[in-house]
Amino acid sequence: MSSKVNSLLICLFILHLWSALIVRGRKIGIYEIKKGDFSVKITNYGARIISVLVPDKNGKIGDVVLGYDTIKEYKNDTSYFGAIVGRVANRIGGAQFTLNGTLYKLIANNGNNTLHGGPKGFSHVVWKVSKHERHGSHPHITLTYHSGDGEEGFPGDLRVSVTYALKDPYKLSVVMKAKALNKATPVNLAQHSYWNIGGHNSGDILSNVIQIFASHITPVDEHLIPTGEIIPVKNTPYDFLKPRKVGSQMINKHQNGYDINYVLDSSEKMKPVAIVYDKKSGRVMVVQASAPGVQFYTANFVINKKGKDGCVYQPHSALCLETQGFPDAVNHPNFPSTIVTPGKTYVHKMLYMFSLVKY
Repeated sequence: MSSKVNSLLICLFILHLWSALIVRGRKIGIYEIKKGDFSVKITNYGARIISVLVPDKNGKIGDVVLGYDTIKEYKNDTSYFGAIVGRVANRIGGAQFTLNGTLYKLIANNGNNTLHGGPKGFSHVVWKVSKHERHGSHPHITLTYHSGDGEEGFPGDLRVSVTYALKDPYKLSVVMKAKALNKATPVNLAQHSYWNIGGHNSGDILSNVIQIFASHITPVDEHLIPTGEIIPVKNTPYDFLKPRKVGSQMINKHQNGYDINYVLDSSEKMKPVAIVYDKKSGRVMVVQASAPGVQFYTANFVINKKGKDGCVYQPHSALCLETQGFPDAVNHPNFPSTIVTPGKTYVHKMLYMFSLVKY
């Protein structure tokens, strides 16, 4: 039997395992959107991106996001690989906040703090697939989720959706929406893919060149909770206003990497966020978004994670560019508000654009 046939049988077997899984009456599956040699696979478990296939400068197709081979691994995942995180992305200090005179106590899952919506959050629930067009002129998929009043401690019912769509040439659009149905509530959704544009199995990203369009950061305490300050990056290791290698001034010795919110400079609705370049593959990724901030994270806590194709991921094996509202904004009145009131719709748009530099 040829290696191609073997590979096909393995893929069909994995797809069968995924398609057979049902959680709380809802089927978990893999859904592809494809445009030529550009394809993205998504699972409705956590509305996660599980693969992004794009060519390199030699025409070789590679998968540029970290992930797993099976749903069991995603269910046990603590790194949020590819997930939509919420109801509130990032950290909420002390796992509590006060809104309209009421103190809301959340579930702490990161020391004394709440991280990415709590121990379940939106990353560990099964979303409904409401639309899916795999091919054609507008390949896309829309997933929806209803978050009930009191879920993980948050107030009010919330209707959430995310649409992934492919556009020419090599553009991936992500549109996250949420509508508060009966109570004001904090909402801060983020797309948490781990990018290694050299290929998910190509080693670390320390030699990737990155430019981040942000002159300020929101510094944090020893528990990674913002202090409430907004400080300039000039003359600090956080300064990526000009392109430079990720590892050129590695900081935070106790973590050996970056994990910080940048305050994006532009006031435009869709603003430039970052540009990443990998010399070996020639791939370039440009990120734009409508959110006011971006968490730059260098996979510091990814240690001995067995990922796709038997690859073992280590710290700095990828980078995250999680566009977002500011972390812990519910406890810092000087930060842009993340509160959504009934009748208002939260909208967070992202655009990933891939290209090649052939030298």
